[in-house]
Amino acid sequence: MSSLLFVQFYVCFCCLLSKTSALTDTITPTLSLSDGKTLVSKHGKFELGFFSPGSSKNRYLGIWYKNIRVTTVVWVANRERPIKDLSGTFMVNSSGNLLLVNSPNGVVWSSNSSGQVQNPVTQLLDSGNLVIKEEKDVNSEAYVWQSFDYPCDTLLPGMKLGWDLKVGLNRRLSSWKNSEDPSPGDLTLGIELHEYPEGVIRKGSTKYFRTGPWNGIRISGTPNLKSNSLYSLNFISNEEEVYYTYQFYNESIIGSLVLNQTTSLVERHIWLEAEQIWKTVSSRPQDYCDDYGACGANGLCNILATPVCQCLIGFKPKSPDRWKSIDTSQGCIRNKPLDCKSTEGFNKFVNLKLPDTTNSWVNKSMNLSECREKCLNDCSCMAYTNSDIRGTGSGCALWFGDLIDIRQFPTDGGDLYIRMSASSLGICLSFIFSALSCAFLFFLRKCDCLLPEGTKNGTTGKSDPGEAKDGTKWIIPVTVVVPIAVISGIILVIYYNWKGRTTTKGKILNY
Repeated sequence: MSSLLFVQFYVCFCCLLSKTSALTDTITPTLSLSDGKTLVSKHGKFELGFFSPGSSKNRYLGIWYKNIRVTTVVWVANRERPIKDLSGTFMVNSSGNLLLVNSPNGVVWSSNSSGQVQNPVTQLLDSGNLVIKEEKDVNSEAYVWQSFDYPCDTLLPGMKLGWDLKVGLNRRLSSWKNSEDPSPGDLTLGIELHEYPEGVIRKGSTKYFRTGPWNGIRISGTPNLKSNSLYSLNFISNEEEVYYTYQFYNESIIGSLVLNQTTSLVERHIWLEAEQIWKTVSSRPQDYCDDYGACGANGLCNILATPVCQCLIGFKPKSPDRWKSIDTSQGCIRNKPLDCKSTEGFNKFVNLKLPDTTNSWVNKSMNLSECREKCLNDCSCMAYTNSDIRGTGSGCALWFGDLIDIRQFPTDGGDLYIRMSASSLGICLSFIFSALSCAFLFFLRKCDCLLPEGTKNGTTGKSDPGEAKDGTKWIIPVTVVVPIAVISGIILVIYYNWKGRTTTKGKILNY
């Protein structure tokens, strides 16, 4: 009898323990979450509770994947203020603020929510988002506060990396300091607000890697990073928001984008259920040419070339001696300074990572021809291209000052029209006329259009000094000279009208 009572008591105790250690996905001002208890999202994808990373004894409030054997934390509340014991308690107050408190220190962390709410509830969603909302708005996304607005080192599907311009909120990733310390490390990844926004990884305040701007189809500096059969990528840029986001087509796929302090990389991870491991499917920076400004100003980095750093046509190393010793940090300068004359034009380079957009200007309504004229009429404009490459291309992007962090891709890079001096363009013009001269001379000799001087009715005059070896002096009939002059004139006009659209593929100077 006593044994039966003990079993019944034990079962009731276990049921009570399970109810107290694993709450639902929601807490209200009348409930709190103490160390040892957790919230679990509706379908069991994510869990929120207290944890200690690695061998550390510090306690943090965080969110992690629920059903993955390898504990993977995706968000930490008090990453800069750890709790030293097990006294931590998590709650939402009647004003709609999240509070993390412990007995000796009081409030350790707060959400500092500014929204007004009468009956606040806190809910952990299956997306991994922790939200505060009005209790009656069960299915509404009108959140008073959400953890997705304050990311740590992980970007989950559906999260936004970038800016809410209405409130000045910058959502950016910051790495952990190390595997046992989730406080911010020196790596950050965010969207930098220029006329032509782009993603940038920084080490401290120094630019470390640049994604390149969104070109309407993909992130231009990482051609293989685009929508595919696994996930969709989107970049939104308007007066209210500027952000990047992604979403898996199959919701059963578990994956994330992580800024890894240990490897100094931003890595895309996919969970392989069969192997029970995280697989890194892509990462950046990937090679030497991904390093920011590897070849200096006006230099071009080509990982398939030897040497990898080269100067664009019309440019030369600023410091030839350093360049020869593989120190390319000072970059390249023009062979001849621009003088802003009407004879200047543009060379077209293809399959490039577009330059740093810090000093850029964008007009989404212009076409490419209007863009060229805009750049040509501004002496400080160094390059231009379409800002959106969808279809036949649209929009206008201009660059001013030195062109920094350009690299050559084998395929799928962007077009860039770089301003050139008349002398640089003249190289091409001289080549055209030299080729034409040789071609015409060859044609005339073949068709017997060159006649000996004095030839008339089959007779030949006397030779004089400077004649050919056979004593014949050659002349060209007017019927040949006139067509040549006309054709040459037409070619000259066409060239000057289209000199800004000269295509240069791999036309670079090695040193």
